[in-house]
Amino acid sequence: MGGIAIALTPWSVAQGQAAQNPIIEVGVVQRFGENQGDGLTIEALAGEQLTLTFSTHGQTQTVTTPKLVLGLVPEALPEAQLRERVVLSTHRSFESAEHSAQEWRQRGIDPEIAQPDGWEVWANREVYATPLVRRLLVNDLRDQGFAEVFLDSRVISQVPKAFFEANGYRYHRETLDIRASSGRIRVHKGGSPPVTRLYGGSLRLQPNTYGTYTLVNDVPIETYLRGVVPHEIGPGAPMPAIEAQAILARTYALRNLRRFEIDDYQLCADTQCQVYWGLGGTATNTDQAIRATQGQVLTYEDELVDALYSSTTGGVTAAFSDVWNGPDRPYLRSVVDSVQGVWNLNQFPLNNEDSIRAFLALDEGFNEDTWRLFRWRYESGLAEIAQDLKGYLGRRQHPLAHLTQVLELRVAERATSGRVQVLEIETDVGVVSLEKDEIVRVMAAPRSLLFYLEPIYAETSDGNSSPGVAPQLTGYGFVGGGWGHGVGMSQTGSYRLGNLGWSHDRILHFYYPGTTLQPFNNALTLWRDPLQD
Repeated sequence: MGGIAIALTPWSVAQGQAAQNPIIEVGVVQRFGENQGDGLTIEALAGEQLTLTFSTHGQTQTVTTPKLVLGLVPEALPEAQLRERVVLSTHRSFESAEHSAQEWRQRGIDPEIAQPDGWEVWANREVYATPLVRRLLVNDLRDQGFAEVFLDSRVISQVPKAFFEANGYRYHRETLDIRASSGRIRVHKGGSPPVTRLYGGSLRLQPNTYGTYTLVNDVPIETYLRGVVPHEIGPGAPMPAIEAQAILARTYALRNLRRFEIDDYQLCADTQCQVYWGLGGTATNTDQAIRATQGQVLTYEDELVDALYSSTTGGVTAAFSDVWNGPDRPYLRSVVDSVQGVWNLNQFPLNNEDSIRAFLALDEGFNEDTWRLFRWRYESGLAEIAQDLKGYLGRRQHPLAHLTQVLELRVAERATSGRVQVLEIETDVGVVSLEKDEIVRVMAAPRSLLFYLEPIYAETSDGNSSPGVAPQLTGYGFVGGGWGHGVGMSQTGSYRLGNLGWSHDRILHFYYPGTTLQPFNNALTLWRDPLQD
């Protein structure tokens, strides 16, 4: 059984309540140094001091200050360096990247999951450590038919080096630990607009895999949730919905601590994990929901569930494999998001065009039917689609990246939940097939995978078509429903259920059938590799 144990502090059940409040590591500024002008100002609260700890010539040094400035200077290398990695696959989401990594491992290639921008799976850099070995691997895989494997090569002559200024002195250090007596630290990040966040716990600046730095927040999970729940569901939600969200956010975080292993932290602070804004924007009712559900997680057979959720499902949730590659989770299945029985999914599955059009024509009787993105229609011209596709293929060094025109779009496959599984794009140089969530990665118009296509034709000057002349296709209307992946709980649907008087456990069991609520403890499996079962 391919379970995973991740070191959490504290972790022992003997510590009582503390066992339910482990410290997690969140990258709140993930790639500090991507822009040469990056800078951060870090402050203690009024009347307090920061304690800075760092190493000098192998000795630990401590400095106290009310404020410090983090900055970067370019450092010229003695000679140019080649930085390269074998990119085995690229993905919109961690879920598909992880499944791809598992498949590469089964083929005998040791992978690493990285996020230099989007998610990528690399051949292990320590195993494939020389240019010759890397090129032999790429050529061998391409000969086997893996046409999208490529070598990402860059020659660099300088690197950003971090420094911090405190008490009038400048220190050049790669790592730095930052603490405050109150356990609260304010971070100002420049930009347009500038951003200020207040974080609980401590901070740590450390190098990452991409030649830049990450500012990591070490924070107890219950404090972390105070910066997640109000921004994920909104403080105006009914209390049962907020409680359900708190349980899901806690479960999601603890299950996903492996995401940034390559960079030596655990979670990010944006929508690729969960939105986390620290202690700014906390609200009384979301804090109350977090306390009321403290330590509670959602499980399936004593494993934390894949606690996925999204804004709006469009009236029907999706199975895991409708959106990402990988085996389905028994508790993540298609559920019609309604308490009124407006559609029988068993009798009328949404995997054909007639059914999906009829379903999307319904706009009443669903839990989400008053929300703006429950139903939508957006358009894209062929030129815009071609530009987006060309950029996407170019970044992947795809053999069809030299396309100049898009000629036609076709939905080639749908899931029972109505989600588009394969979208074929006919170009002037060949057909490109986009699968699952890669579709919304490339296409600007659709807000989800729950859509159908309406061709748009050019109008003639007199409004009439000429006999025997086919009208000119200029683009497509995307007619659909929902916003986001649609897997698991609908946040907007939970509003309706909460207002109907449903408890948080009833809401969770509606969206995750067969699951169990229980206190977090060290007998639970955080995550089990489904390919090793």
